[in-house]
Amino acid sequence: MQIADLYIRVSTDEQADKGYSQRDQEERLQRYCDLVDIKVRKVIFEDFSAKTFNRPAWKELLADLRKTKGRHSDLVLFTKWDRFSRNAGDAYQMIALLKSYAIAVQAIDQPLDLSVPENKIMLAVYLATPEVENDRRALNVLQGMRRARKEGRWVSTAPIGYINKCDEWGKKYIEPHEPQASLVRWSFEKIAEGHFSTENIYWQVKAQGLACVKANFFTMIRNPVYCGKIRIPKYKDEEAAEAPGLHEPLISEYLFYKVQNMLDQRGRHKGVYRKRGTTLAAPEFLPLRGFLVCPICGDHISGSPSKGRSRYYYYYHCKSKCGWRYKAEVVNDAFDKELERVGVKPGMEEVIKDFLVERYHQQVTAKTDGRKALVDQLSLWTDKLQKARTHLMNEVIDAADYRMIKNECDLQINQLESTLNKIRTKHKTPEGLIQQGVTTLSSLKTMWSTDDVERKRNIIGSIFIEKMSFDGETFRTGRVNEGAKVMYQVNKKLGNKKDWTNSKNFDLSSLVIPIGFEPMTYRLEICCSIQLSYGTRNNF
Repeated sequence: MQIADLYIRVSTDEQADKGYSQRDQEERLQRYCDLVDIKVRKVIFEDFSAKTFNRPAWKELLADLRKTKGRHSDLVLFTKWDRFSRNAGDAYQMIALLKSYAIAVQAIDQPLDLSVPENKIMLAVYLATPEVENDRRALNVLQGMRRARKEGRWVSTAPIGYINKCDEWGKKYIEPHEPQASLVRWSFEKIAEGHFSTENIYWQVKAQGLACVKANFFTMIRNPVYCGKIRIPKYKDEEAAEAPGLHEPLISEYLFYKVQNMLDQRGRHKGVYRKRGTTLAAPEFLPLRGFLVCPICGDHISGSPSKGRSRYYYYYHCKSKCGWRYKAEVVNDAFDKELERVGVKPGMEEVIKDFLVERYHQQVTAKTDGRKALVDQLSLWTDKLQKARTHLMNEVIDAADYRMIKNECDLQINQLESTLNKIRTKHKTPEGLIQQGVTTLSSLKTMWSTDDVERKRNIIGSIFIEKMSFDGETFRTGRVNEGAKVMYQVNKKLGNKKDWTNSKNFDLSSLVIPIGFEPMTYRLEICCSIQLSYGTRNNF
């Protein structure tokens, strides 16, 4: 009497569409074994796809058959060949493997005597038919998804910050989902500022409640769906492209492309924190990390905690072997004293405010003037793309070269259009922001003592352009922000150049033309009269 193992497999879609229930298969296989006098050793139930043999229940059965090698079982029975496999190549290999174990396979509804050579043709038909069915179904799904993407629809699980919805007609769409949407927007804005590394921003936003792992976060910040575009992957002769999405964007195209440029540059920005363990290494105790250089060897200064008997102690230390190391408390206190010399002098608030207003108008004018340069660049890239099309039609270049040129032109055109849209908005003088800025400058020392570490680092970066060195008592500062030199009167030479106090005369020269023994010219008379008028007004 032969002994058989019964293999029963379903997949979710087949069980729903065709009624291939496990109970029905088991009943038919048991009836067949009773009719032909076959003893059933075990029944194996599987709920897995037949595209490969990487199935949990089948792997257990195969391991058992490998051990027994035909001593406990002679047959593996199933209802149809598509229950066994939907991949002809894998099926032939598995049949040969089982044959080496002295095990035969058979489908009771499609019986084949494989010892007859001609029956292998029918076996090929039985195995190839379900594989072709799977491939056709996959192709239909792929084409449908590409068509949906070209129409601007998101076709899979909603990305981070969105949620899947369905309208009254049954069409699916995505919409922003709070608070995750605000956290995603905050992440892009922080990356664009460039004060922290991307990994550090991930740990910050995760602490605020963003639900994603680090790998998904790095994928998220590269996804154009957040600026309202749907990415269409490359397929055959069609190049990868982007289509305008039907969903609501979380950020602007300008911000998205700015972040992409920063990520592509892979530059290390000042003020980068590194992760220690699972949390940040207490950045509130090390606000100067990333802004210091070693006074001995000139290498970068880092910072880290050192565990004592009852608590952690924080130190700034050099990365090299020179041995420079100071307590964080000492360095931070010395920097507090350094900030005392950059306070706003009494009576300078109005001068600074007028100065900021004037500089703001100059920058807005410069941006407006820069529109023409951007438009010219946009025209150049558009013309380049048009010439590439003409060369392709005239067979001067082949399709591969054209696709390469087109991708480059499309990227540049999108970035230039985003920048143009950003500066087309009508600018108004932000009186409130300027007043707030002047108040902030006046209370800089207080803010340094009370604000969080991010604001402290913004203060450092706005004043000191180059990194500082600490010799144990005082700071040696590099190049200071030009605006800080004027507003805070850090430069000692500025004390001798107070020829102007009227805020409306920023552009007038403060140099006095000396009156010598030479006869006065008409121009010299005018200069001297101006000089005397300013001297009288300023009590010189």
